[in-house]
Amino acid sequence: MTVTFADIEKARILLSGHIKRTPMLQSPGITEHLGLPVYLKAENLQRAGSFKVRGALNKIHSLTEEEKARGVIAASAGNHAQGVALAASSLGIRSVICMPEGAPIAKLEATQGYGAQVVLHGETYDDAYQKARELQAEHGYTFIHGFDDPYTIAGQGTVGLEIVEDLPDIATVVVPIGGGGLMAGVALAVKSLKPGVRVVGVQAAGAPAVFLSRQQGKLVATDSVHTIADGIAIKKPGALCWEIIREHVDDIVLVDEEEIAQSILFLLERAKVIVEGAGAVGMAALLGDKIPDLQGPVCVVLSGGNIDVNIISRIIERGLVKAGRYIRISTFVPDRPGGLQQLLATVAQAGANVIDVRHERWLNKVTIGEVEITLALETRNARHVDEILATLKAKGYHVWIIPPYRPNDW
Repeated sequence: MTVTFADIEKARILLSGHIKRTPMLQSPGITEHLGLPVYLKAENLQRAGSFKVRGALNKIHSLTEEEKARGVIAASAGNHAQGVALAASSLGIRSVICMPEGAPIAKLEATQGYGAQVVLHGETYDDAYQKARELQAEHGYTFIHGFDDPYTIAGQGTVGLEIVEDLPDIATVVVPIGGGGLMAGVALAVKSLKPGVRVVGVQAAGAPAVFLSRQQGKLVATDSVHTIADGIAIKKPGALCWEIIREHVDDIVLVDEEEIAQSILFLLERAKVIVEGAGAVGMAALLGDKIPDLQGPVCVVLSGGNIDVNIISRIIERGLVKAGRYIRISTFVPDRPGGLQQLLATVAQAGANVIDVRHERWLNKVTIGEVEITLALETRNARHVDEILATLKAKGYHVWIIPPYRPNDW
């Protein structure tokens, strides 16, 4: 089967009243920072927290009564899971979702909250997909593919219709790519209405299957995936998606884990919106100057906002460290009354705010008569950090900085 622009228009009619028409946000801070008009298509504010509900609803509505009666099954890292669970429950249909064992807790609990039975299996989406196919064959469920299905692609394509309608002078559209359903649908919609608009896809460097497929001129898969953008951590894109992407997408770029994390923090601070890793890759491409000859106005699709709060906490702390606004240091002080007080007085003199204090007497490196003190400090900027370290050194303290993260911690 193929997907046509007419299919996307039909999907829009069917979805009317069932989904949100998500807002097109413009942040003056982001526009000023990048030097050209930037708009954010806020699918993170969609029902179930991502664009996935569009395709899931469109597909499930297309099923026969006999297919619905058998119940539906899907595989997902989280967002498609929630979309299918919500769509199925709204129609009174049983749903079973296979998810990787490491799926974010927030996405797992939300999927169960929408009424789905969740089966955890394997380490990646592809492992969960194989399990879902096994259960489908065993129990006769109707399979709802997360991306490589004409109805799913058409449903996701309604995002593209809204973009062009809300921004008739749009010059560039930037879209995340995992399996390719959103990219295929948006590209088909945008290019059908405005062929001159540049459409750019963005993948995580740790899950680059579509990027590699474009390089090699054929559909390829990766052996493994590793990225905090779990929503696009797909080893093999859809064959139907790939054909549409090959025809309608102008360019595909990669962003690394650090760039994704920084864009999550940037959007939180500058636009006051919360996005997950997959939803942040488009902004990461802009911030990292990955798109050559970028022309505005630009629309970046924020594909989802289902991020675990623990990941947000780590990203915020990491961002504060890079900006010089947070630091952890250790030093030794005499193990006698007043030793800690003198250290804290010196830190206060340097203008730092103490967030946490830890004592350690029992490590091998701590000698009798001294104690290791670890401080977490709130600071103003990188220059302030240098001033604090210089002040402590002048007072005779030997200080070392504690890295808050290990290599490959993402």
